[in-house]
Amino acid sequence: MKTVLLGPPGAGKGTQAEHIARKYEIPHISTGDMLRQATKNQTPVGLEAAGYIDKGELVPDDVIVRMVKERLGRPDCRKGFILDGFPRNLQQGKALAHTLDELGTDLDAVVYINVPEHDVIDRLSGRQTCRNCGEGYHVKYMPPKNKGVCDKCGGQLYQRTDDNAQTIKNRLEIYRQQTADLISYYDSINLLVEIAGDKTIDEVTKEIDARLRTDLRQP
Repeated sequence: MKTVLLGPPGAGKGTQAEHIARKYEIPHISTGDMLRQATKNQTPVGLEAAGYIDKGELVPDDVIVRMVKERLGRPDCRKGFILDGFPRNLQQGKALAHTLDELGTDLDAVVYINVPEHDVIDRLSGRQTCRNCGEGYHVKYMPPKNKGVCDKCGGQLYQRTDDNAQTIKNRLEIYRQQTADLISYYDSINLLVEIAGDKTIDEVTKEIDARLRTDLRQP
């Protein structure tokens, strides 16, 4: 199974990517993890990316694409992979297609978790994180036993400064501008598997499994 996972902030991509990775026994490759690993291993492209990160700059697309190619060329990706956080726009999507062609492979599916704006705002604006251990909570869907206190370590819970309604709306607008053409592109080449994300985690997982079984005849 070689796939890409798309969806707006708060869609639950990380959770669903982990499920797909376990089910099909393939690596879950997120952009952040890939950057950290390449930098840690001091690969040539990792060192190049670190130069931008150290200066507080965005890593250019061409560097990210080379990093993706390096990662997908490893033995553990021969059986498949799930990309989470890449591609983010049409240019990156076409660069990924070229990279996969060079590696002699192609995508099986692009899973797009589509979540309405009001649900995304509700999910993100209620998120809380422990300052001490990083454990995540939600004031409505996964509240701590004691308000403001981490169940795991007793640390103080806080809300990210960018998890407010207006900032979230701005992030969603940027997301839409970046990904609209990408989603249309994958739809036009019959790779898009659109999932309704305004459901519980388990319901979304079951729908993804069912669609992959039906559309791609996966086990």
